[in-house]
Amino acid sequence: MFFDTLLDRAFGHPSGVLGRLGGKLMVRSKRAFAGWVVSELDLDPDDRVLEVGFGPGVGIQRLAEAVPRGFVAGADASPVMVEQARRRNAAAIRSGLVELRRGLADDLPSDDDVFDAAMTMNSVQAWPDPVAGLRELRRVVKPGGTVAVAFTPHSGQSREELPSLLAEAGFEDVRIENHRDGFCAFVES
Repeated sequence: MFFDTLLDRAFGHPSGVLGRLGGKLMVRSKRAFAGWVVSELDLDPDDRVLEVGFGPGVGIQRLAEAVPRGFVAGADASPVMVEQARRRNAAAIRSGLVELRRGLADDLPSDDDVFDAAMTMNSVQAWPDPVAGLRELRRVVKPGGTVAVAFTPHSGQSREELPSLLAEAGFEDVRIENHRDGFCAFVES
């Protein structure tokens, strides 16, 4: 129980010193994987994209590189992660390319059909209501847009359970791709 609480404070719901340390560890372990997920989204330079549960901002950084004339938004429930991601993406925030907010997956501060694509990495399993959060992603992504739901092996997410979770949220035609650092489900909104 004690060990689970430490892990949750470092990675699941980052807070305090453990959350800051967890964020630094996430940067090293997720950089290549985040780059792969972003490349699989096949983004255009002027697309509008969203990352939910962005952690220390590695995925946000990769998205900003992929859409230099577009817009990247992010929501994360952890104040520690918002702070780390804002520091990591400070120049892109100043330029207006990136906007990061504290927020929950099941209550995104966005209108309907705003984004061309969205992604989330290693966060669905920490959401209070994963189905509600996935429905929110479907709501804010334009029809025909792509949603990527990615996990590293340490996430605890079952690859076999993911298609039914996505179907419950209203997604169809789930395509799961493997990567040396994890797996990702790609679905159309």
